[in-house]
Amino acid sequence: MARTLRLAGGTLTQEEIRMKPPSLTKLAVPALIAATIAACGDSGSSNPTGAPPGLPNTEPNTEPNAGACDAGRSFDGTFAGIQEVIFERHGCTAEQCHGSAAQGGLELSSAVAYANLVEVDSQGSTLARILPGDHRRSFLWLKLAAKLDPDSFEVSGAPMPSGLPAVSEDDLELLRLWIYGGAPEHETVLGTADYLDACLPPAEPVTIAPLPPPPPGEGVQFVMPPWTLPAGSEHEVCFASYYDVSDQIPAEFLDESGSFFYTDTSELRQDPQSHHLILDYAFVPIDDIRHPSFGAWTCKGGATDGAPCEPLDLDSCGDGLCATEPQRTFGCLDYGPVGGGPGVSYEPIGGAQEAQSRVDLYPGVYGQVPVRGILYWNSHAFNLTASDHRMNGRLNFMFAKDRVYPAVGIFDLSALFAPNAAPFTKEVECNDHVLPQGARLYSLTSHTHKRGELFWIDLADGTRLYENTLYNDPIEQRFDPPLAFDSPDASDRTLTYCARYNNGVAPDGSPDPETVTRRSRTPQSAIAPCEPVACAEGAIGRPCAGVGDDATCDSSPGAGDGFCDACPITGGESTENEMFLLIGDYFIEPAAAS
Repeated sequence: MARTLRLAGGTLTQEEIRMKPPSLTKLAVPALIAATIAACGDSGSSNPTGAPPGLPNTEPNTEPNAGACDAGRSFDGTFAGIQEVIFERHGCTAEQCHGSAAQGGLELSSAVAYANLVEVDSQGSTLARILPGDHRRSFLWLKLAAKLDPDSFEVSGAPMPSGLPAVSEDDLELLRLWIYGGAPEHETVLGTADYLDACLPPAEPVTIAPLPPPPPGEGVQFVMPPWTLPAGSEHEVCFASYYDVSDQIPAEFLDESGSFFYTDTSELRQDPQSHHLILDYAFVPIDDIRHPSFGAWTCKGGATDGAPCEPLDLDSCGDGLCATEPQRTFGCLDYGPVGGGPGVSYEPIGGAQEAQSRVDLYPGVYGQVPVRGILYWNSHAFNLTASDHRMNGRLNFMFAKDRVYPAVGIFDLSALFAPNAAPFTKEVECNDHVLPQGARLYSLTSHTHKRGELFWIDLADGTRLYENTLYNDPIEQRFDPPLAFDSPDASDRTLTYCARYNNGVAPDGSPDPETVTRRSRTPQSAIAPCEPVACAEGAIGRPCAGVGDDATCDSSPGAGDGFCDACPITGGESTENEMFLLIGDYFIEPAAAS
């Protein structure tokens, strides 16, 4: 079972953590539901006028940044602000730099900067200058980061700005948010006004530039049928479509049966409103594609949007796609035909938590994907604007030429819903994952929700393998060469992973009613309902006895300003709940396996 250490606003040393006894038991969870449960389900909320108790606050952001507007500065959109605050203020547009001289082949004057950056190959690396959705594969961001923090980032050529002071941490974060938000040319990206200290127009949903498909003979692309995300809402949905890519796959990339193709790289791009997109292969016979549980099949997008369609005819919607209607779900559990009872009838084949994500298996490692079948699209997204939006997503699979080791994944759910920090405290959760003998570990990452402020992974000897502080854009740590785990002693093959959860502790250690888990803002999860035990208004932090015990929270008798609303962290499916997962990839070296 997981190990829990609680903090009252303080810190915990690694020595204190390692004094805890090791985990002795594991909760067995079927592997095929792993990615779906980690998908962080949905409140099912739609709330453009405010959030009643039990729903998160998804009220649309329709007002400009008031404090920044008072300063008298404004921009037409986030990129216009970046042009002035980063490129011009830091001398990047000077004639001898990236002005008319176009150092490194890059001109950053306002008339051409966007066109010269977004999805344009850099001259100094194999990366694009800006890749929408992925700052870690955006060469410009890396060049600026290498100047600010040379110990953490290495790039080819000189860091930027060359011969001038580094940009600030706030400037670098502004650029990251813009990239993560899809790198739009004109729109406002939520969260960027404060970094610009300026007034921006109200945010509108961003449609990210479509991911180009692989060249013929090198891979295939799956396109998500678009679905409508209402203004001021958070939804997790599941819907089905049919695919058949058998005519796009050269024989050399098919297995002996011709039913599967080999892949070693996947790349997903989706609109930045997304919390996650997971693509599942359904273990449903194609003959059951018209099962009543699917409901109606209609065209999504294109000239025949909304018209009935034939799911097995891939041309029946013309320039649109045939799919079922989105249904609210937690993952895609119990969606579609499930063999006569509740459960899971699918397996994840791809997905991401970010707007742009690329997964490269280690050289020689490969996976397999069926060439045809029924897909379940599990999409969870937020729309904090005042406009409805049609969500888009695309997933590329590249064919594997070098096939030596079957891919093996880590998706440890044994402590999935363990976090339960009391209101106005911090808590550390730790758990162990034992790798098999012969494992070659080449990738690690993590998953928590917003109260997970630090995640780390250590070996038994204290070696730190991984550390992450950004829950919604977690680092993927790669190991090349892979780490070998050949010892017959299981303790030498154990990854201890931990996360620190902050349930309402302000930076100065005081209670913070805005960041504590609150019943009035938390969807009531069937997994662990939010039951208030502390005051969130009035006498903040005072113990109280649940819903309705507001008088106990009054700052003085009869004041009427109390609200018993603060809960322990609860494990659950929404972003107001918490999760605790270890994720990674390895392969087995047969000669070293037991």
